[in-house]
Amino acid sequence: MSSALNGLLIGLLLALVVLMGGWVGLLLALVFGGVGFVVAGHLSGEIDLKALRGSRG
Repeated sequence: MSSALNGLLIGLLLALVVLMGGWVGLLLALVFGGVGFVVAGHLSGEIDLKALRGSRG
């Protein structure tokens, strides 16, 4: 999928969330989407959460 098509689908999905859940629903969808993105990225090895902790020693 192209980036433009991904952007279109995300925009339509967010518009649907706003229509169904209002602004609070949109904020919750963005928060849970961000958490899901970080967890999936960590599990797939694309995001290294251990680097955020800093080095000890």
